[in-house]
Amino acid sequence: MSGTDRVETVGEVTGVAVTGMSLSSQRVRPGDLYAALPGTRAHGISFAAAAVGAGAVAVLTDPAGAAAAAADPALGVPLVVVERPREVLGRLAARLYGDPATALRMIGVTGTQGKTTTTRLAVDGLERAGIRAAVVGTVGTRIDGVDIKTSLTTPEAPDLHGLFALMRERAVEACAMEVSSHALVLGRVDGVVFDVAVFLNLGRDHLDFHADVEDYYAAKASLFTPERARLALVNLDDEHGRRLASETAIPVRTMSSAGRDADWRAVDVDLRADGSSFTVLGPAGLSVPAGCPVPGDFNVANTLAAVAACAEAGLDATAVAAGIRDGAGVPGRFERVDEGQDFVVVVDYAHKPDAVDAAIRTLRALTQGRVIVVLGAGGDRDPGKRPLMAGIAARLADVLIVTDDNPRTEDPAAIRAAMLAGVEPGGAEVVEVGDRRAAIHEAVSRARPGDIVLVAGKGHETGQKILDVVHPFDDRVVVREALAARHPHGAAR
Repeated sequence: MSGTDRVETVGEVTGVAVTGMSLSSQRVRPGDLYAALPGTRAHGISFAAAAVGAGAVAVLTDPAGAAAAAADPALGVPLVVVERPREVLGRLAARLYGDPATALRMIGVTGTQGKTTTTRLAVDGLERAGIRAAVVGTVGTRIDGVDIKTSLTTPEAPDLHGLFALMRERAVEACAMEVSSHALVLGRVDGVVFDVAVFLNLGRDHLDFHADVEDYYAAKASLFTPERARLALVNLDDEHGRRLASETAIPVRTMSSAGRDADWRAVDVDLRADGSSFTVLGPAGLSVPAGCPVPGDFNVANTLAAVAACAEAGLDATAVAAGIRDGAGVPGRFERVDEGQDFVVVVDYAHKPDAVDAAIRTLRALTQGRVIVVLGAGGDRDPGKRPLMAGIAARLADVLIVTDDNPRTEDPAAIRAAMLAGVEPGGAEVVEVGDRRAAIHEAVSRARPGDIVLVAGKGHETGQKILDVVHPFDDRVVVREALAARHPHGAAR
């Protein structure tokens, strides 16, 4: 913590050995410091007794938490009181774990679209090149080939630095991680200085959290400051990327897959149904054969970002590019699940207007048949994007089946109605099927030879959240059920 942080202690702290840190009383281990922060529903101090019972040896909180704790003299552990404890969590966690991120080559990737694909491609390429690597993001965390379940795109600072400590323990050399706007605003990546910070793009998203797109951009741009990164790698094909490249105070490298003059470029691009091949041109005359196992020109851009970021972090660009080219792709990102069929079924995470547009346009270019889209929208999230997504899908697809995504605490029918309000006459045939399983079966049953079915919105997810309950649900599993129902005797056509 800096000298400007006012810290008070209640109780004797001398001799207290803190070996870990947790924001959740349910995940406290003996020796932990429990961080009791104010929340939207309750103050973390309400759970301090449970944390102490689980082995917490001290509590970090704010003055309100300290006042509440004073009413419970039986708490029995010292308090560390800071006016805004969330602002010190990252630096404190980094110090507690011995600044483990400094032992790694750190690549942070931000953007509205492509964070998961870029980081996963990068780590796949690194692993195939024989480099011990880790990835942190939406699909979870993988450390040296071992998957570790995490609940947030960017974990809270104590969990994140604990993961970095585990990476250091396992001799990981490089870590590629998604950095969300929430993480930047809420301080989840505090205490980390990235060797390379990557900006992919910016579109409409998270306007339930940010005041407007400008506020969203400002959150993303805060990654590209001396406190958080040493080098910026910025996509010039995005208008906000061009703005960022001119505004950031740290050194900048640029990239383009659309023919702009940049430090890193993708040229001689050959797009195919099973991916792409191209050449990466970099500084000092570097030329690297490259490719991506996932189709779409936006995945050329994601692959370029992965290769360039690894190279700028001091890793072997040629080996990484070869590893990505020969890899298997990314779970739930343009993942095909149509084995043995005469039509194609793709599951993708597209759940934002720009992503829906890009996904359907990519598939349209790959087929002479129809494009059938299954699409919903999440509840308790930006409602303004619902009509936009459905309007885009109805313009670009031949058949649009509007269904439920993760309705959470909202009325699913109201969400669907908001989507349907964005559909204009003259486009796709539009069908409303609320039950997502039934909607997927409907789409598969309609497919004819040469068609492509896109099941969009949930991608890799294995649950559907209705109210406060997460029900087991995997689009890929349901697609296979629908295919089996279409061919009950296993005779794929």
